[in-house]
Parts: sequence; C-alpha cells; structure tokens
Amino acid sequence: MSTLEEQIDVDVPIALAWERLHQVETYPRFVDGVREARSEDGHRAHLDVNAGGRAQKFEAEITDRGKEHRMEWQTTSGPDLSGTFSLLPIDQEHTRVQARIEYDPGTVKEAFGGPKGFAQATAIERLVRDDLEHFKELVEQKR
Repeated sequence: MSTLEEQIDVDVPIALAWERLHQVETYPRFVDGVREARSEDGHRAHLDVNAGGRAQKFEAEITDRGKEHRMEWQTTSGPDLSGTFSLLPIDQEHTRVQARIEYDPGTVKEAFGGPKGFAQATAIERLVRDDLEHFKELVEQKR
C-alpha cells in the first residue's frame, strides 16, 4: 500500500469546515471526476465517478469521530481505497484540513488507468492537492 498525505489551511472556523466536509452531495464541486454523490444513511456514500475515461460507481463506508473532527472512509466497492480527513483548529477563524489516502498503486492503475510508479504517484498527489484547493474555494465562498 502507498500512502499520500496532503494538507491545506482554510479561512473558516472548524465547525463550518466540518459541516461542509459532510455534505456529500457537494463532492462533485470539489472532487475531480465525481459526477454525482449522495449520502445513504449518514454512514455510506455512493459516488458516480468518471475515472480513466469510463463511468464507474463506488460505495464508501464513512466513520465519523466528531469530537476529534476526524472522518475516516473506506471503499466497499470499486478499487480498494481508504483515507482520513482530519480538521485541526489553527485559531477561531482558520482550520487546517489534513487528507491521508491509502491505496494500492496496481489497483488504482486498473481502476483509473494511467502510468505506473512515480508518474502515477505524482498524478495522484496533484489530484488530491487540486481537490483540497477546490474544497478551500468552496468553503470560503459559502461563508
């Protein structure tokens, strides 16, 4: 398994960032490739994704640790992916969003296509970094 960690600081209080992170229906607005997303029973998410030039469906199990401002997720269908989003208060008006993604490079290549090895890792890093930038734009504009 490979692990990717990225973070970004957003200019909103932790409660607002936490609320926005849980609005699964807004994922198409900041997660590249997600065409549609919906929450099912608050602990599952269904994502329609355009990956590697083809439409795919993913299901994910979500575990909240609200008191810690930590959301963990694991795919239950599609490629084996898991991750954690942790929110840390910087001060009253600023929050650090930390993303940690665990993936098997071979599985990701099969599901999404693209190069192997370092080129793929670089592409995934760029994708996650871009998604975090889009999340920042979304939460700061809705303020």
